[in-house]
Amino acid sequence: MTDKKSLIIIPTYNELDNIKKLIPDILGRYDNIDILVVDDNSPDGAGDYISNLSGSNSRIKIIQREKKLGLGTAYIAGFKYAIQNNYDYVFEMDADYSHDPGEIENFLIAIENNDLVLGSRYLTGVNVINWPMRRLILSYFANYYTRFITGLPVHDATGGYKCFRREVLEAIDLDKVKSNGYAFQIEMTFKAWKKGFRIKEISIIFVDRVKGKSKMSRKIVREAIFMVWKLRLRSILGSL
Repeated sequence: MTDKKSLIIIPTYNELDNIKKLIPDILGRYDNIDILVVDDNSPDGAGDYISNLSGSNSRIKIIQREKKLGLGTAYIAGFKYAIQNNYDYVFEMDADYSHDPGEIENFLIAIENNDLVLGSRYLTGVNVINWPMRRLILSYFANYYTRFITGLPVHDATGGYKCFRREVLEAIDLDKVKSNGYAFQIEMTFKAWKKGFRIKEISIIFVDRVKGKSKMSRKIVREAIFMVWKLRLRSILGSL
């Protein structure tokens, strides 16, 4: 296991039941990893719960925001925190257990020789459990569409289980990243690729949430459809 300093960023909005289990699960498995929860003023009290926990455990950090501002801005806030506090490796991870904490070790192995590691649902077929067929088809073809339009050479550009080296985040102008949802994931990976960073996909099994409600919406899908064209155009114009 690496001796590097790692931070897992977990955005939350009404994820109290899940986060109560996830945090001790991660901290119990890994000694050299801190957790940063970015909470968007969850009505279920998730932010207050984490704030209390952080007071007694220095490995638990929290950014509490005044209202629901979206996934992308939550990660940007987390990335800036990671840079300011000199973390070597920075993870994105969902709060709902769709991302298996047991995979963190595989990310840490892969990041030693790469700059960005993506947890891929489609690297070795389709590794998704309990998704409705409509959503699975949408996700699969969204990734095909992304590869076709942008040339981004990855199987799963829309996934949210990732590990960055801090240097990647430092090289990207985070204030220019305005997208959320699928589009945010595509944009960050595309910019890392265009800057010449080494990207590695590792296969994961994605299990749909058991508790809580998905944040997926038509707006998120539309944003991703238009984002890939914006990225291609900006790349051609050299304005990434």
